[in-house]
Amino acid sequence: MYLALYRKYRPNTFDKVIGQQHIVKTLINQIKTDRISHAYLFTGSRGTGKTSTAKIFSRAINCLHPVNGSPCCECEVCKALEKTNVDVLEIDAASNNGVDEIRELRERVKYPPVVGKYKVYIIDEVHMLSSSAFNALLKTLEEPPSHTVFILATTEVHKLPATILSRCLRFDFKLVSLEDLSMLLEKILKEENISYDSESINVLARAGEGSVRDTLSIADRCVSFAGDKLTYQSVIDVLGISKRDVMINLTNLILEKNLGKCLTELDSVLSSGKSPLVLSNDLIAYLRDLLLIWSLKEKSREIVVVKDDVFEKMKAQATQENYSKIVSSIEILSKVEQELRYSSKPRIVLECAIIKIINASSLAERVERLEEKVNNIFPR
Repeated sequence: MYLALYRKYRPNTFDKVIGQQHIVKTLINQIKTDRISHAYLFTGSRGTGKTSTAKIFSRAINCLHPVNGSPCCECEVCKALEKTNVDVLEIDAASNNGVDEIRELRERVKYPPVVGKYKVYIIDEVHMLSSSAFNALLKTLEEPPSHTVFILATTEVHKLPATILSRCLRFDFKLVSLEDLSMLLEKILKEENISYDSESINVLARAGEGSVRDTLSIADRCVSFAGDKLTYQSVIDVLGISKRDVMINLTNLILEKNLGKCLTELDSVLSSGKSPLVLSNDLIAYLRDLLLIWSLKEKSREIVVVKDDVFEKMKAQATQENYSKIVSSIEILSKVEQELRYSSKPRIVLECAIIKIINASSLAERVERLEEKVNNIFPR
């Protein structure tokens, strides 16, 4: 049976967790000094390693011979905890969010662990618990048995009561950097004997938006489509990402305020099967790259990963004169994102947004010219 990449390469030791060194180092130090807290809160965006880190930590604090703070994966306790075990229980709060389930959990925490030193309860998506369930959990979090450790994981920490937050040691998981995701992808593709080019890796890493799981899931789709040779073209075919040439052309027409040609080009791109939402997001990302080029100058070359000839074309667009138009375009496109997502006529919504962008830039220029004339007549 085929195992998805994100499952096959799920980290089982701390050294394999990427992008969360600030958390990993703290947890390792706690294990080494035997200062294990009774309750932890892991919060952050999806796919950043919260549950994986919780599982590694639960095995590490029970391991008989930990290696640099990580489970050795060789001792009898580690082997026992790799399988379904009563000492490490993972609870999905989305489907077990009632007070009865938490009351049952409170009864179970009284019993000591069977094979390890600690009994660990990992409560995933803990923000889904009901108010009564939180109240039932509160007393146990406040005074748990010495052999019990709670690890609460959530993507929406703002939904947790302050009484729960105050009783947990909180760790905020960051989005994983583009560089770390790219390195992980390269390592995995080499292990899978799949050839690739640097541009395809960059596109995949960007598409993951800081989530390891999302990045590997997207890579899985692209590999299934491309076979054993992953190329830039195959990736954009799967993801429906607009080519840079299209972005350059559309942006030129917007900056030139050529409404007729811009709508014609837009129609051509959308008629090829491109989603208006995807095209809008691609255009926002492209315009954001132009802002980076204008702001960071040559340093932006490290962030904006494109071919040299494309970078030169982007530099020509990223000027002081175009700065306000680019910012205005991003603002207008960002405001219609929700409408594009749920509208029954997304093409019309995007076309209207483009018209608004061009008209707004024309109006701004007229106001500037008027101000200049007034200043010439009535100098300050």
